[in-house]
Amino acid sequence: MAIEQPATRPANPRFSSGPCAKPPVFELSKLSDAPLGRSHRAAVGKAKLKAAIEGTREILGIPDDYRIGIVPASDTGAVEMAMWNLLGERRVEMLAWESFGAGWVTDAVKQLKLDAEVKTADYGEIVDLETVDTDNDVVFTWNGTTSGVRVPNGDWIKADRAGLTICDATSAAFAQNLPWDKLDVTTFSWQKVLGGEAAHGMIILSPRAVERLESYTPPWPLPKIFRLTKGGKLIEGIFVGETINTPSMLAVEDYLLALDWARSVGGMNGLRERAYANLAAVQAFVAGHPWLAFLAHEPAIRSNTSVCLKFTDERISDGAGFAKAVAKRLESEGVAYDIGAYRDAPPGLRIWCGGTVETADVAALMPWIEWAFEAEIAALSETA
Repeated sequence: MAIEQPATRPANPRFSSGPCAKPPVFELSKLSDAPLGRSHRAAVGKAKLKAAIEGTREILGIPDDYRIGIVPASDTGAVEMAMWNLLGERRVEMLAWESFGAGWVTDAVKQLKLDAEVKTADYGEIVDLETVDTDNDVVFTWNGTTSGVRVPNGDWIKADRAGLTICDATSAAFAQNLPWDKLDVTTFSWQKVLGGEAAHGMIILSPRAVERLESYTPPWPLPKIFRLTKGGKLIEGIFVGETINTPSMLAVEDYLLALDWARSVGGMNGLRERAYANLAAVQAFVAGHPWLAFLAHEPAIRSNTSVCLKFTDERISDGAGFAKAVAKRLESEGVAYDIGAYRDAPPGLRIWCGGTVETADVAALMPWIEWAFEAEIAALSETA
């Protein structure tokens, strides 16, 4: 028997966790001011890049004495740049609770061969932060994009720490409050919470991080694309719009449009509220459907951007196959694109709930998930 479909569809079915949905006001015609065919080193290019840097500072509330730079290779490039430039002076603690954090562990242990203590947690959990010694350098992911967990706060980071904190905040920036006084290096990419285009990363350095850069030289060679210092001094140009390599001015214009939209919805507070409203719509649905659960069981560490769900119905024997079938059914109906769990994560669904997604669309998606679930359960019964 055919299962009746919900009457309402999401107006925008894009729930991908990266690249994420564009801001609701996005139109290609709004990028017409991009200085295409011009050098990024020309005055107009430098002005656009500087505006991107200062707009980031304004909306995120980054202190005036922190440096902000646009760097190549997205968030991955920014994290690698921080690790290769700054680590090695002292012991490091590597914290990992999802696949990207695990990647930074591999780089630290197998590539840089650091004196590292590795602390890990299963998907849906985080390590015991009270056991972390911030007199060591610490590398961690604030929001686990592939696991749906986040760090609840920065209280575990000492104000008088001797080490540096290096934070991959790519799915947290513009959606969660980041304690800048506790973070020495923070990275993110444009294609996450503000729905920008890929390939560009941001690196944010505290005065303590700059001091380390200018007083410590790592024992390994650094490729040009990673270098933040020259002659023992910070390359200041990187932090006023003189990028290491050629940026896409079209992508820069797109980011500037996203920053303008962020201002229009109330800046950081408005963006955060939008993300939490989206999470609330998912939470309300999960609370009334016992066959669905959050991968992050503890609400205090539950992400408001990369929301990860799992199916718990005991009739499901092949979790991965069932979740993929549900995601495929939703995509075929044009109601949800790219919501399957990350390939290394436990099987389930991953719904992006950052501020560029409208709460009405999240609410409209929920009955469709129920429809797809019931259709796949019925299909299991037919083949039993």
